[in-house]
Amino acid sequence: MVDLRLLRFFIAIYEENNITAAATRCYVSQPSLSAGLKQLEEELGGALFERSKKGVKALDSAHYLYPLAVKLVEEASKLPALFMAKASRQKLRLAVMPDLSQRRLAGLLTQINQAISHLDLELVDYQSPADCRLTLDSLHHEDEVFFPLWEEDYVLCVPREHSLALVSSIRPEELSQYDFIECPPCEAHQQTIGLLACSNLSLNLVAKAESKSLVMSLVLAGFGVSFLPDGLIEDEPRLKQIKFDGPRMFRRIGLCYPSHQTVAPTLATLLRHLSKTTA
Repeated sequence: MVDLRLLRFFIAIYEENNITAAATRCYVSQPSLSAGLKQLEEELGGALFERSKKGVKALDSAHYLYPLAVKLVEEASKLPALFMAKASRQKLRLAVMPDLSQRRLAGLLTQINQAISHLDLELVDYQSPADCRLTLDSLHHEDEVFFPLWEEDYVLCVPREHSLALVSSIRPEELSQYDFIECPPCEAHQQTIGLLACSNLSLNLVAKAESKSLVMSLVLAGFGVSFLPDGLIEDEPRLKQIKFDGPRMFRRIGLCYPSHQTVAPTLATLLRHLSKTTA
């Protein structure tokens, strides 16, 4: 690897056309500069200048090397500033739960970008360690603070070719007549099962899935009907929402962060910004 110091010597000689003037410019002795030039020529395998009593004359090899040397030296000089800029950037690690509204998630990320300048944002899996988590109110831990952001209503969804797609609304007790896809962790599903149990009825459970996205795939495949968050299906034209004549079922989504430790400055800045925009 060529020594940048030797390239600086070369650039000075090339621009000054004189060893003495170049040595003065580089704050070294003339012998040191000449030795450096000789070392560079040996490393590159050829002469760069033609020497005479009047000074030095650049050879074709020097004309070729000059723009490359200038670029390398300039880029090297920027490294400390780039390193300092990277080290001074604020960092935030956000764990994001699956099955969220992509529009609302993008809106939150836009607010994060606006609230925190020079940010290195890392989105990680929901189970990974993070500064904060984007999750449901019902899933936040006892030692966490929950900061609410938005709500999503659970809506009854059917494929557009399903017989229910022709009706305008359905009562809770009528659900027992249709094949139903269950998502065991879902509050809406458990609430519906409870509603029917009050009338000595039960859902005809034909399939189950551990995530809302998988439930949606089962609905689209024609296995049955199910409740899904309106944010998840907002861009799915193959599904139709049927009005459910029962109590409102919804989920609240927000940021969770530890309550037992000092909030990191980056997260504190974000929470202040969100407090203003969501008030």
